[in-house]
Amino acid sequence: MASDARDPQQYLPLTPALFHVLLSLADGEKHGYAIIKEIEERTGGTVRLSTGTLYGIIKRLLQDGWIRDSVFGSTDRRRAYRLTAFGRKVAQAEADRLRELVRAADRTTLYPTAAKG
Repeated sequence: MASDARDPQQYLPLTPALFHVLLSLADGEKHGYAIIKEIEERTGGTVRLSTGTLYGIIKRLLQDGWIRDSVFGSTDRRRAYRLTAFGRKVAQAEADRLRELVRAADRTTLYPTAAKG
């Protein structure tokens, strides 16, 4: 597994789907179906990951050491996933990047301010 000495910034920006998966694991361990359902619920149904997309992302996150898996239930086919410390750092770095991007938009005339009266 890769060292936690890596710089999370070098992995940014994340794809929206990957970030959604990390966000779904931020509050604790989940299995694949629970990840898909949480993302769908959190986004009001606007983001719906297919199982193929989800498991492609999970494979990458496992290889990069951003998440860990564990077997649960009566069969070794059932797995749950959780963030590693480094995975949490990457998710936090992406959230910070997006927050700053919104702040930059707020400093422009992109959104007209309401007339004061």
